[in-house]
Amino acid sequence: MTTETVKYQRKELELKALLEITQAINENKTENVLLNIFKFTCLVHLNIKSLLLYVFNEQEQFFDRKISHQVKGNLPEHIQREDVQENKTQGKLSLTLSGEYSFSEVNIYVPVYHKDKMLAILFLSTKDKEKGLDLDFTQALANILVVALENKRFARKQLEQERLRKELEIASNVQRMLFPATLPSHDHLKAKVTYFPHSTVGGDYYDLIQPSENEVYFCVADVSGKGMPASLLMSNFQAALRTLLRSGSNLKAIVEQLNFTTFENTKGERFITFFLGHYNYKEKKLSYINAGHNPPVICLDKDGSLEVLEAGTTILGAFESLPFLEEGERKELKNFMLHLYTDGLTETFNPEGEEFGEDRFLDYIKSHPGENPEAFHDGFFEYLHTFSAGVPKKDDITLLSLQFN
Repeated sequence: MTTETVKYQRKELELKALLEITQAINENKTENVLLNIFKFTCLVHLNIKSLLLYVFNEQEQFFDRKISHQVKGNLPEHIQREDVQENKTQGKLSLTLSGEYSFSEVNIYVPVYHKDKMLAILFLSTKDKEKGLDLDFTQALANILVVALENKRFARKQLEQERLRKELEIASNVQRMLFPATLPSHDHLKAKVTYFPHSTVGGDYYDLIQPSENEVYFCVADVSGKGMPASLLMSNFQAALRTLLRSGSNLKAIVEQLNFTTFENTKGERFITFFLGHYNYKEKKLSYINAGHNPPVICLDKDGSLEVLEAGTTILGAFESLPFLEEGERKELKNFMLHLYTDGLTETFNPEGEEFGEDRFLDYIKSHPGENPEAFHDGFFEYLHTFSAGVPKKDDITLLSLQFN
């Protein structure tokens, strides 16, 4: 058989190998099918006897074993990226493994690149040394396979990102429906809320319910976690709260039931800090329970006299039954201002790493006594923005201000 005939036969086999792998890729075969076809074409058409293929795992930063054929011994599942040294001799790249890797059956290491990025390593040995092996073609064929695998991985990642985006969009829509569409602004009560979610879906919740013209309930809460789980927990929490408020239960019974519902839904793995207040216009009485939340601030008169509302219990959802429970009460309240907020407000940082803190918030309230909620929010958030000087916020920020007359 002449040399030309041998070359012709080899090119014919290479063409068959290329046709088989590209046809499988065009038919969108699974990763396992592509790997098996590649192995088959190498062994049948390319004079290859032993074969190992390791493909780079970008997330873990090592090479994963994908194919092994006719290679004995305890083969490693992974090859560390730092153990692979690239050698360039006579314009061609080869590899050296510095780790404790021993593949006695294979003597050729072929790096597989795409756009200067090493995607895989092919280890092989030939059946017939006289027939030889076209390393350039073998490398090109491996490149076609590995790029196809990379494209599949990228497509899976895009699908996963799209799924997460839709989940967040649903959660965000659910969250918007939880908040009151409008807040009162009349002679007896003026309300203003400012809410800055840290991400698409936040963990803060606020509400204001007026079951009659003589009374109003108001609350603020912070659900542990973010995203869809926090949104679903918040949704269940709001539904339970509104049902309990319609039943006419007292504050202690409401909070005890909310704690039980939260614990039952989360098995103690998530919790909610919560403040619930109730004001009766006729009795001029404020009742409240603070369940582990940042204590709201009550401004009693125009001289800047303040109190914080701390009476209550621990966080909701941590225990099946609350270990202690106290209801706070303030009587003979006619004209007063109440500020409810979440910890994202006081935990805002400036470029020096200094926390805004509760003291600064209290000082600002003292220096703006009797200011209506709209003007208070405008001035305060300008002040907070100046303090943070562009440092990204680390949590949701909610401020709900209520002015009772």
